[in-house]
Amino acid sequence: MEHFFISLLAMAAVLGFMILIHEFGHYAAAKYFGVRVEVFSIGFGTRLLGFRKAETDYRISAIPLGGYVKMSGENPMDERTGDEGEFLSHPRWQRFVIAFAGPAMNIVLAVALLMLVYMVHYEYPIFLDKPAVIGWVLQDTPAAKAGLQPGDRISRIDGIENPTWEQVDPQVSLSPNQPLHLEIQRGSEVLDKTVVPEPYGVSQIGDAGWVPQEPNLVTDVEAGMPAQKAGLREGDEIMRMDGKPLPAIAAMIEALKQTKDKPIELTVLRAGQEKTVTVHPVLSDIPGRAEQRYRIGILVDPVKVVRLPFTAAFERSIDQNKRASLLILELIEKMVQRKVSIRTIEGPIRIGQAAGAAASEKGWTPLLELTAAISLNLGIFNLLPIPILDGGVILLLLIEGLMRRDISLQIKERIYQAAFVFILLLAVMVIYNDIVKTVPGLYQRLP
Repeated sequence: MEHFFISLLAMAAVLGFMILIHEFGHYAAAKYFGVRVEVFSIGFGTRLLGFRKAETDYRISAIPLGGYVKMSGENPMDERTGDEGEFLSHPRWQRFVIAFAGPAMNIVLAVALLMLVYMVHYEYPIFLDKPAVIGWVLQDTPAAKAGLQPGDRISRIDGIENPTWEQVDPQVSLSPNQPLHLEIQRGSEVLDKTVVPEPYGVSQIGDAGWVPQEPNLVTDVEAGMPAQKAGLREGDEIMRMDGKPLPAIAAMIEALKQTKDKPIELTVLRAGQEKTVTVHPVLSDIPGRAEQRYRIGILVDPVKVVRLPFTAAFERSIDQNKRASLLILELIEKMVQRKVSIRTIEGPIRIGQAAGAAASEKGWTPLLELTAAISLNLGIFNLLPIPILDGGVILLLLIEGLMRRDISLQIKERIYQAAFVFILLLAVMVIYNDIVKTVPGLYQRLP
């Protein structure tokens, strides 16, 4: 129950802040151009509280699923009086700027938040910026079926030359059941391979079945588990298992499926010296999953943590947001083409869970990173050319600019009605998707 309230409060704070920033963009641009703003609302529906200043009613409303700025004369179905304070009385380029200002503020906020985080605590997996060298290939996976081996380097993937894992992982995630063409460097040989990632997990993202090459560095030891009892510590690097080199922790996991609870010997490197310990695996729950397997109770997830100077943090934030924006657009394109499952969409319930988890973590940077990601997604989504969204308003303005006349009110009315039904159906689908993915055992019902 405590986690539920943390998630609820974190979601309300994050989404409320996003909406405030977004609507402030519209508000500030409208005020700058002399458009009369009648209402600035966080939430929809019945007014709960607020205050009035000049011609604007600043309010918080009952339904906390968004917000809006109501400008005088912005509805094309309303009768126009020609008042210079009305939205439609202003030139199209000013209306364009007002519509664009909301998403732009979200994008600017995403860049600013990530820059701030990177200046304080830039943390990333140690393998992420390394060449895409495969450390291990899981059995009966697409990578295994394609004949990939530990030590192979991915020198090309769908047109990307000499990629890092930061470039490879999104390509795989966004390609479930879609062939990925690879060039593999194996020694002096260059091999052409095709891998078809399999849908994985409740979100049905693509999984190739390979593991990046990285040191087997213990980053956490579970209390009361065999690893702790055997004396393993954080910072130990596992070199060998039963006398044989251990290329990846995934290799240990596969081996334990066969050896089960039989004792294993691990040789670890600690402070420059090797030490051998005997560990007795146990059948145990997997944190975060509804399954069990034989485990020793360690986490191997080595990361780098640095502080970036202002310029480097800004450049890195720009680069990261650019990559994320392109991935969002690619995801939308593949969803339209039905190459990616609808399960990849996350709605308010899943956002609340993620916000609660981030708020529960030590420090404030995880929540800021999540806020930046949500802000970017909100900005990009609102720029989609769907009428009643900002992108739809921009699209209609561009069309009218090319036509050099306004689109008829009858056509606009039909467009907005269709768009409203579409957005409503999308909202219902996303919330249903969230519920099914959240309740154990129900996600299989999704198409």
